[in-house]
Amino acid sequence: MDRRSLPAVLALLAVPALALAAKSPSPAAPTADALTASVERMAKVSGSFAPSLSPDGKRVAFISNRGALPQVWIAEIDKGTEPKQVGSFEDPVSNVEWSPDGQWLALLVAPGGGLNQQVYLMHPDGTGVQRITGGGKENNTLAGWSGKLLRYSSSHDSPGALDPWIYDSESGKSRKVASGGGVANLTDISRDGKRAVVSRVASRGDNNLYLVDLATGHEGKEELLTLHDPPGSFGGGKLSPDGSAVFLSSNRDADKTYFAKVILGPDGKPISNQKLTTRDEAEVDDIALAPDASSAFVVFNVAGRDDLGFINLKKPRVELQPVKALAGEILGGLTYSENGQRLALTIGGARLPTDIWVISVGAGSIRQITWSPHEGVDLAKLASPELVRFKAHDGLELSGWLYRPRSEGPGAVVISFHGGPEGQERPSFNSTYQALLSRGIGVFAPNVRGSSGFGKKFVNLDNGPLRVEGVKDIKDCVDFLVQQRIADPKRIGIMGGSYGGYMTLAGLTELPDLFAAGADLFGIVNFETFFAQTEPWMAAISTKEYGDPVTQKDLLRQLSPIHKLDRVKVPLLVLHGANDTNVPLVEAKQVAEELKKRGVPVQSVIFPDEGHGFRKTANRVRSTVEIVRWFEKYLKPE
Repeated sequence: MDRRSLPAVLALLAVPALALAAKSPSPAAPTADALTASVERMAKVSGSFAPSLSPDGKRVAFISNRGALPQVWIAEIDKGTEPKQVGSFEDPVSNVEWSPDGQWLALLVAPGGGLNQQVYLMHPDGTGVQRITGGGKENNTLAGWSGKLLRYSSSHDSPGALDPWIYDSESGKSRKVASGGGVANLTDISRDGKRAVVSRVASRGDNNLYLVDLATGHEGKEELLTLHDPPGSFGGGKLSPDGSAVFLSSNRDADKTYFAKVILGPDGKPISNQKLTTRDEAEVDDIALAPDASSAFVVFNVAGRDDLGFINLKKPRVELQPVKALAGEILGGLTYSENGQRLALTIGGARLPTDIWVISVGAGSIRQITWSPHEGVDLAKLASPELVRFKAHDGLELSGWLYRPRSEGPGAVVISFHGGPEGQERPSFNSTYQALLSRGIGVFAPNVRGSSGFGKKFVNLDNGPLRVEGVKDIKDCVDFLVQQRIADPKRIGIMGGSYGGYMTLAGLTELPDLFAAGADLFGIVNFETFFAQTEPWMAAISTKEYGDPVTQKDLLRQLSPIHKLDRVKVPLLVLHGANDTNVPLVEAKQVAEELKKRGVPVQSVIFPDEGHGFRKTANRVRSTVEIVRWFEKYLKPE
């Protein structure tokens, strides 16, 4: 499915890392303290995310983790001064949206790092802080502003759904605008406030966009805009100023997503679906529509790397103009200023921490606005990965990002699996990978079946009973590394976070003789306990992906590594956040307790102030150090 149609909680948070050693005779091995210090320097490398421009385009608000935890910062674009932190919260801030009138910043704050995120308002000078959501255990996500109306989703009325809500900044009142279950997101509201677009996830891998009539009462009537044979992915959902069209990404009647326009009739019913631009070898990854719908920027995902294009929508024939000479491989967070003169975005890469950049639309120029601190780390000495392709057991083409150490010949390699499962491994900044490389340990980060970015068919190849084929892909990764003389078959490790943690445990139980050690970061070990204790809305949309706990109990038992832990032969590191309600802490406890009973070396690191992933700097540092130490200990030559 389209990754943007689920909350960001489904995404695997990157685990930071270290600089490469020079290719020369190695000095004496560093002491444990020296190794820890070098890893800590890399783990403290920060990034800047989620840019939101002021209405006049002169300032940009963003999230940065350059301090103890992610907070809101503001940069003056034209003055060249250092950004300043605005406000101070005890918990991580994960999103910020500047209101079109310039008066408010809307924030998403995660208590204890968990999914019970809350929406706050704050003036750009840091005053007037107020929470507008209910607090407690309810889950909330932040969608953005449409005039005076703030769009967000909430489980306020039902823990089994995220429903779309709006907050009126003038009246100070909130109301739910649509019901229907699942995960819903209010993507846009027309300027007259009469129409809205809602993205509703039926199941992971399939969503729809609906037009909602806000003028008819408390909860408006919904008109389906994206009729299709499931599965289908539809992102964006931005209305033209007059409400006569919706711009979106779509894979209706296609394998890969493209930029599209749905024309609406006076009654709101869709009249036609127009393809505006498409590429056979790439998927549309992000869209930014100008406020007057005169132009758009489109990001294309090409096997994990991003290309950026500009489209003038006023011309009768749509032509894509490539935006060249970008600094990094990964783009995101595209957002126009209210006056349409500037576009903010993030740019990052394997050797480039994520930072904020701004494009002057009329001039066609681009410049960097933030420079994330990386004290003691020479970015030029970090490794760039190589995209490799290989065949799976059934002939399916797989790919992955190979990070080679500077030593030659078969050596120690860690295979790292991304989360999701509908995530994608991309060449972004990952300090854990670089730290392992600095110790002579290679990293292979594959995109096995079920990964996004490669089309509708590929992302659905691991659903339900097909998951066993995805697990078989693990052996295909090992065979590729050994056959290509990249990995020493006796020195291969496996790790991953979230669903990648599940793949780690599946690999250690189904293929126990192939690995020397593993690291499980907040992974699923038991689908029965996962469905019973995860957030109800998460469980509701996950049955097609994994299996139905009511009607497919046998399948879930077959797929769950918990019933095969007696096969594990090698040491396992387990890291988890105590406040994780996506993959609850019970998953980590089951693994650790069972392996201890069986005498298998296992180490648990539980972070009391984290949820699904590690956001606080001190915790990122510790997790990185623990992972590097673990694999250095167990993958060293005999």
